[in-house]
Amino acid sequence: MLITIKALLSPLEVKQFREHLDKAHWQDGQITAGSLSSSVKNNQQIDPESEVAISLGNHILKKLGHHAAFISAALPDKIYPPKFNRYAQGESYGPHIDGSIMMIPNSQQSLRSDLSVTLFLTEPDEYEGGELTIETEFGQQQVKLASGDMIMYPSSSLHHVTPVISGVRTSAFFWIQSMINSTEKRDLLYDLDQSIQTLMKCGSDQKALTQLTGVYHNLIRQWGQV
Repeated sequence: MLITIKALLSPLEVKQFREHLDKAHWQDGQITAGSLSSSVKNNQQIDPESEVAISLGNHILKKLGHHAAFISAALPDKIYPPKFNRYAQGESYGPHIDGSIMMIPNSQQSLRSDLSVTLFLTEPDEYEGGELTIETEFGQQQVKLASGDMIMYPSSSLHHVTPVISGVRTSAFFWIQSMINSTEKRDLLYDLDQSIQTLMKCGSDQKALTQLTGVYHNLIRQWGQV
């Protein structure tokens, strides 16, 4: 399932991000490319150890920590610190699947990539091309969201970024290890939680809601890995 989180960053926050990123030093994305992806990766990135990357990344993590829809969809256990990339004219990222196990920087912890995330920092009309294209069970899905919006999708998905024809596409990207490592089970829990939230807003019977909420949490107990 592809999950869109609308307006994770406000227009003012996006503006502030862009001001910092415009002044940052961008380097060839090949520096962080794996052995297989190096042949298809053609973009620019900011040094993830730089002050600007760490500061902006921490701001994103803080926002996510208070975002109910994100927590419901991801049920996060660990989050890889956000990185930042951009695609100028002619740049792209060919078909690839993200690595399954990653070492979290400056720690002794590893992370299993269950969910891949892109947070868009440029408006769709600022660049032509540059669509994030994800292979799903329903066929190819092209994603080009408003600035401040975020897309989450299974890291097991084959995906690519089409060539940018004009303008510049800037975004943050990172990975999540979920407490629920099964995409199917995680999707079921998300649908169940969203149904519970809707019933709560409708003023449904409290006893029935309590029982349904109990089912939700018991499934997490049964399926969760913490």
